[in-house]
Amino acid sequence: MGGTIHVENVIKTFKGNVQAVKGVSFDIGDGEFFAFLGPNGAGKSTTVQMLTTLIKPTSGQLTVAGFDVRKDPEKVRLEIGVALQETGIDPDLKGIELLEFQARLFGFSKKSARIRAEELLELVGLTEDADRLSGKYSGGMRRRLDLAMTLVHQPKILFLDEPTTGLDPSNRQTIWKEIKRLNKEEGTTIFLTTQYLEEADQLADRISIINKGEIVATGTTNELKRTFGFDAIFLQFETEEQAQKAHYATNHLGRNVELVKNELTIFAENGTTLLVELIRLLGDQQLYPTTLNVQPPSLDDVFIQVTKEQEKEGVAYE
Repeated sequence: MGGTIHVENVIKTFKGNVQAVKGVSFDIGDGEFFAFLGPNGAGKSTTVQMLTTLIKPTSGQLTVAGFDVRKDPEKVRLEIGVALQETGIDPDLKGIELLEFQARLFGFSKKSARIRAEELLELVGLTEDADRLSGKYSGGMRRRLDLAMTLVHQPKILFLDEPTTGLDPSNRQTIWKEIKRLNKEEGTTIFLTTQYLEEADQLADRISIINKGEIVATGTTNELKRTFGFDAIFLQFETEEQAQKAHYATNHLGRNVELVKNELTIFAENGTTLLVELIRLLGDQQLYPTTLNVQPPSLDDVFIQVTKEQEKEGVAYE
C-alpha cells in the first residue's frame, strides 16, 4: 500500500482516565503532503507517537504503509522515517559516523553504509562538516543531520514533528526546500506537525486541525480559508474622528468591525462583494479613507476561528 496511512476512530486514554485522543479518523494517500496542526496539548504528539509505534492506541485502527501498528510494529518501522522535536544525536560522534552507524542498523554493509552516509551529507549540505563532531554543529546543522538520519533507509513515509522549531529563517527555508524535494521528486509521503502555520500553508497538500483530542477541520488550505476564514477590509483615515464616524456608519456590515485610533477593520465572508456598499455608505457621510485594501484570510485566522468555535461549544477538555 506504499505510503498510505489509515486512522479510524482511534482513542488513547492515559492513567486517570485522561483521554488525549478522542475518536480521531483520517486517511493520507500515497505521496501526499499532510500537515497536522493543533494547540499545545491538543493530541498531536500522542497521535504521532501511536502512528510511529512509540505508544499503543487504547482502541481504533491504525495502519501505516499497509501494516497494523499494533500487530506489525517492526514492519511499520522499516517503512517510516521519524524526526521528533528532540534530536537523538550523539554529540561525541562525527556527522558521518552517526550516519554510517544508522545505516549499519538497517543492514547496510560497511562499504555501502559509507556510500549512503556520503550521499546523505551531500543531500543536506553537510559534506564539508562530515568530520566535525556533531556536538559542534549549529541548531540548523543538527536539524539537517537529523533529517538525513531519518532518510538512511529511504522510507516511504516521513514523520516530521516540528522540524524547524527554533531555526532562523534561512535554515528553515533550507529544510523546507529539502522536504518539498523529497515529496515532489521522490514521492515520499510526508506527515508534518508544526507550530508555524505559514509552514503548513506553504508545504501541505491537505491539513487537519486537532483540538482537545478531536479533529475540528480538514481540507486544503484554500478550502479551510473559504470555510472558516474571513476577509479583512482595512481602512485608514486622516483623523480618529473620521474613523469613529466611519465605524458608526458601517458597524452593521460584515462579521465584526474593529476600530483602533484612525484605523478601521471590517471582517466579512466576502470582502470584495461588500466593497460597493461600503464605499456608498462612506460617500453618504463624506468620509474618504486614505488607505483601503482587502486581505484574504490566513491560515492563522482559520486556526483561531476553529479552535474558538470549539471553545464556544463547550467541549470538555481532559
